[in-house]
Amino acid sequence: MFPLDRGATGRCLADLTERLAGRGWRVSVVADGVGGEEEARRSGVALWRTGRTIPAGDRPDARGYLDSLIRLAWRALRLPRHDVVVTMTDPPLLGLVGPLLAARHGAAAIHWSQDVFPALLPALGVRLPPPLLHAVERSMARALGRHDAVLAIGRCMVRRLVQAGVPESRVILCPNWPDPGIHPIPHAANGWRAEQGLEGRFVVAYSGTLGLAHPMDGVLDAAARLQASDPTILFLVIGEGRGRGAVAEAIQRRGLTNVRLAPWQPADRLAESLSAADLHLTVMTNAALGLMVPSKLTGALAAARPTLFLGPEDSEAAQHIREWGCGATLDPLDGAGLAALIRRYAADPTRCARDGAAALRSVAGWSADDAATRIDAVARGLVARRSFANGARTRRPTLASIGRSLRRRVVSDA
Repeated sequence: MFPLDRGATGRCLADLTERLAGRGWRVSVVADGVGGEEEARRSGVALWRTGRTIPAGDRPDARGYLDSLIRLAWRALRLPRHDVVVTMTDPPLLGLVGPLLAARHGAAAIHWSQDVFPALLPALGVRLPPPLLHAVERSMARALGRHDAVLAIGRCMVRRLVQAGVPESRVILCPNWPDPGIHPIPHAANGWRAEQGLEGRFVVAYSGTLGLAHPMDGVLDAAARLQASDPTILFLVIGEGRGRGAVAEAIQRRGLTNVRLAPWQPADRLAESLSAADLHLTVMTNAALGLMVPSKLTGALAAARPTLFLGPEDSEAAQHIREWGCGATLDPLDGAGLAALIRRYAADPTRCARDGAAALRSVAGWSADDAATRIDAVARGLVARRSFANGARTRRPTLASIGRSLRRRVVSDA
């Protein structure tokens, strides 16, 4: 629930809106759910709820997404006038109504693409008839082309949006950033690691959403290969999602005593839980290339831990790891290759320390403040252009961000 969402979308939105309010914007957020207005107000944000809360155990489906989209659009249409309207990608097709909402407010339209929909829906288990899917994809491409700016969180996503027909001049790279509360904690001072009884183990962690876009078969295969030969290596899987039940069943069925499941961790313990690992894993299906960027990677890097990315070679995550030398990349189903890589890291503390230091450097140059500076400049430029065209007088700019932010109901932890 905004601003305490468990997923990257809600957390990034909370980080950004607070900083934009501090830069002179009057910020409104439209979100599903109830409550939270007082907390938002302390950050200088006006929170407008639809009043609808979806039970935590519900699974997203096409009807649920559509209902959420209608609620959010209807609530946004009734807001006081704003200068900039920002739509997000939760629910998935909110970008379709961005130009309509902007026209209602006489505002500039920005779409903040955390994921590319509807192309990503099949990878998330939402099945649409192919003719319908193609029709919605064409409609979305036209709608995004009518936005004044589209923010993409990775270079692979920029390419995908341009290929879909969005004018390249309107697509702006604005990567996600690590949670500002994440920092490296040495093992000896890590209370969470001690609570979990991890002393003496080389811990390989996966921390984040367990969804259909995050195939774990290769990880479990690597665990099976290492179970007998390397008893000090422990796989720690932290998180929730639609795929957690299947992972738990596979662990039991395969008799994997070196894989441990842990629940989602609250924000105030993220630094400890991420730093408890010696090596991190980030997993993404090859089918999601350019459609999503795994935000869990930045958290692992901010904890100064090397990361192995199991996913497409041309993705933003793979490029980042290669450019900074803070881990390695391989196919998500290559269990044998993963087992060999883990074994090499476990046997080489010097390599772990070197790649961990590179990981921390790789995210040190981009923070929530940096992202706020970029988005602030984009939004002010659009407002100034419209004010000049309309001969409007200068006043405090207003920004409305519209997107569902429901606890345990995010599309992906990208």
